[in-house]
Amino acid sequence: MQSEPEAVFQLKVTLDGIRPSIWRRIQVRGDITLFKLHKILQVVMGWYDCHLHQFVIVGQSYSVISIEADMLGDDFKDEKRFKLNRVIPGEKFKFTYEYDFGDGWSHTILVEKIFLPLEELKAPVCLDGKRSAPPEDCGGKGGYHDVLKALRYPSRSENAELLEWLDGYDPEYFDADMVNERLKKIR
Repeated sequence: MQSEPEAVFQLKVTLDGIRPSIWRRIQVRGDITLFKLHKILQVVMGWYDCHLHQFVIVGQSYSVISIEADMLGDDFKDEKRFKLNRVIPGEKFKFTYEYDFGDGWSHTILVEKIFLPLEELKAPVCLDGKRSAPPEDCGGKGGYHDVLKALRYPSRSENAELLEWLDGYDPEYFDADMVNERLKKIR
């Protein structure tokens, strides 16, 4: 007897406080841990996973238990021990994913729908999205504004060093196919 496929959660991930909006629509299995969801979010947003992060769900913080996280003094629950389908009450529910506490990238995650697929979802899928996430370590929203200004006025001498650091960054670029190839490698 074949078991029923695991429920799939369709999530819309939006980077808070940025206009025009930067977002992704993904589908993940409901039985993944929050730690695996973190890894998936790093790929779909284009982050490099070199900073602390947390999920905030109904007032509770979930993160990787580490010396760095403990030094912040926050009362985190170990995200490796909690599955998405156990902490999310249902469709239309919103929760927060924060990445890089220094730059302060906050993402709102909306559970658009939860459904039983015809076949088991073998890997997370990015259905759609818009725009590149800001460059890692650019200095938060203010630094990202400076990045966009430098790209808008590349001939200004004060932008030369920033443009060199950006090394071809395109804020409008997003390629779901490339993201999906990377998602297949997540274990």
